[in-house]
Amino acid sequence: MNIPSVLSLPLLSLAVVCLLMLLVWIWATAIRNASIVDVAWSLCFTVIAVLIWWKATGDGFRKTLVCTLMILWSLRLTLHLAARVFTHIHEEEGRYQQLRKDWAPHINRAFFFFFQAQALSTIILSVPFFIITQNDNALMTVAEYTGASLWLLAIIGEGIADAQLARFKKDTANKGKVCTAGLWKYSRHPNYFFQLMIWIAVFIFALSSRYGWLAIISPLIIGYLIFKVTGIPKTEEQSLRSKGEAYREYQRTTSAFIPWFKKH
Repeated sequence: MNIPSVLSLPLLSLAVVCLLMLLVWIWATAIRNASIVDVAWSLCFTVIAVLIWWKATGDGFRKTLVCTLMILWSLRLTLHLAARVFTHIHEEEGRYQQLRKDWAPHINRAFFFFFQAQALSTIILSVPFFIITQNDNALMTVAEYTGASLWLLAIIGEGIADAQLARFKKDTANKGKVCTAGLWKYSRHPNYFFQLMIWIAVFIFALSSRYGWLAIISPLIIGYLIFKVTGIPKTEEQSLRSKGEAYREYQRTTSAFIPWFKKH
């Protein structure tokens, strides 16, 4: 294996997404709204998918399938987040307001490194894609078709969960209330459930490629972030601050994660 050639695509991708995040950081600093980093983070995967499709040397069908699924997931999430963030572009989301308090007085510097860390995270999470698209075997395996099918179903599930929450929030009568519509009746975080399911599907897909086992890094990282860092903990902290006892009751009567297991 030619190590420099294998690393050239990830390094090119890293340079491009770091530049993108630098521009987004400059914009965020100017408007004092770091929430746009979420939109940029999801868009980075579309950028990486385009670079992979352009530069990767693996089988054309497999490469096109993987890049199509990447872009489908990335653009859906980007548009969903953009609709959320840009409708109140002059009002920073609560999570980032809290970070401003935590990181004072070196706020801009801290956010610069935070944005660049987000860029790096997209490259690390894209390890499965770099591996899969080096596979030049023209024969697709059962594991790959299974992974692709699960991947697509998870994208649809995440889209349904996000749409249900967006529809609930759009109704001004629901201001200050907790969404219990659709999947949110059974899980406090169905969107995170399907997000993790996506990365598990990617891991399954990657197992048929050489060094595919390294793809386990993606669901492990996503799972750690969801359960321990910026996912469920931060989201629930913000919900408790904004909704108080209503959200505590919601916590008592719903599963934190698995949509179809409701507490009684």
